[in-house]
Amino acid sequence: MQVHKNVYRKNFSLIIIFLVLISVTFVVALFVSFNLTAKYVENEFASKKIEVLEQTIKPYNDFFQNKIPEVTSYQGFLDSASAAKYAASVFHDYAFVKKIVFYDVLIGSKTNITVRKNNLDISVKGIYQYGILNGKVYGTKQTRPADESDFRVMADKLSDFIAFSDTSRVSTQDELFKTFWDVKSDKITYTNILRREDIRIYRELQQFNTPSASYKQNMMTFYLDPYLLKVKNSRHELYQNVSIQPVVYDPIDSEGDKMITEVSFPGAFSDYKLFFSSEQGYLTAEINRRFMPIGAVVLLISLFLVLIGWLIYRNLNVNLKLFKLQYDFINNFTHEFKTPVSVIKIAGSNLRGDGELTERQRKHYGKILDEEADKLNDLMNKLLSFTQLENKSITLKKEEIVVDDFVRRYIDTFKIKYPDFKLNFKASGVRTFYADPVLLGSVFQNLIENAYKYSHPQKKELNINIAHEKRNIVFSFVDRGIGIPKEELNNIFKKFYRIENQYNQNGSVGLGLAFCKELVNFMDGEITVHSKINEGSEFKVTLPYEN
Repeated sequence: MQVHKNVYRKNFSLIIIFLVLISVTFVVALFVSFNLTAKYVENEFASKKIEVLEQTIKPYNDFFQNKIPEVTSYQGFLDSASAAKYAASVFHDYAFVKKIVFYDVLIGSKTNITVRKNNLDISVKGIYQYGILNGKVYGTKQTRPADESDFRVMADKLSDFIAFSDTSRVSTQDELFKTFWDVKSDKITYTNILRREDIRIYRELQQFNTPSASYKQNMMTFYLDPYLLKVKNSRHELYQNVSIQPVVYDPIDSEGDKMITEVSFPGAFSDYKLFFSSEQGYLTAEINRRFMPIGAVVLLISLFLVLIGWLIYRNLNVNLKLFKLQYDFINNFTHEFKTPVSVIKIAGSNLRGDGELTERQRKHYGKILDEEADKLNDLMNKLLSFTQLENKSITLKKEEIVVDDFVRRYIDTFKIKYPDFKLNFKASGVRTFYADPVLLGSVFQNLIENAYKYSHPQKKELNINIAHEKRNIVFSFVDRGIGIPKEELNNIFKKFYRIENQYNQNGSVGLGLAFCKELVNFMDGEITVHSKINEGSEFKVTLPYEN
């Protein structure tokens, strides 16, 4: 007999397309995210140099904005000793200051270094130079400065400010900066800022030109060395090397495959710049480091999508199997009903016929009707009992069962029903026990029926062994049937499940073994199976032993 082929198919091409789509999306997402990461790192390489510049130039800004203006607090009364102390504090805190020249300035008197402008004399009383050698501050008095232009420029600015400033208001920061500061490459010259009262006094000197009156003013020139600035590379992941170079430094031809960028210093260091360089491999390592978590997230998202796809596929597969079971159940159940109904209809038609029936024919048709009605009733009872078991609506009625009598009754019944069926029985260590005889009888009937149904014509044989093991009683049903494939062992106890083979094409709705399992579970027992193809199967029913 030809085995019925499964008409249900899975669309594997759709699964393959889905996996290919996820794979392509994953690769594209990795490619795009890697390129975006690389672009982002390159943009940071070009922009984060300002951050390094700010950290490097921070001491200079503090020196320019806070330390130098301290000179004003002395109001022109600095002398060589106090100037030395001030210079020492500068050298201690700001390593890039290499030399300080202090001018002790007089306004309203003449010396050998004098600038006269706007009818006002501004002269130098004394010049002191401070430096640091071997960690110690030294000071020397000089006759003339190394660069007298510093004094003359500041004297001109100071004279103009005294002559033309508006004393009715506070001077703006821009006006003060233009007058009292002189910022040049590598040096800053500063004079203490005048008060409005001082300006009025100095204007009187301009008007009356009184030579005997003079007032002190302080001026300092700070000589700076940009190479003594400490480079603070706060972005080591971007910049492999950071150095201070002249503005004219241009190493493009000698840098090879390095990436370079630069940013100029402000103020007195405007002739210098911070020069940044990194090899391509150095930046590639940083790109890879930043890309790894992004790639991990992309991978997790892809795996999540695959998991969702698998769950959808699994649910569809379960629904497909459920549909198949329902379809097979309806198909088989219909056939089970159709056969006895057809026989009953034929027998009924013959009984209704016009011809006279002999007594023998009447009894024959009556027997047919009775047998087919029993089949329908048995099928309906099995479905009803299965439903009651699932709903726990059956009450367990335990009675004392005599093993030998109970088993012999079923053996004798099946020998009459199937004369070619060889049934053997053996009980060891047990004579009576307590159980529900109706439920246990249904288990026996189904297992014996299956043993006959799924055996070769020449091997219709079943051995029933009953033994008392510890606190259990074990019923073993060993046949020499066709066996059960290993991959099907986990499915045979499922409702409406049928193994497709030549012995199972008709006459089964897939309820027998599922019904047995429900019965055994209801009696607090367990049913297991061991089987080999073409050698036979062994069903073991284990129930609690009560006596």
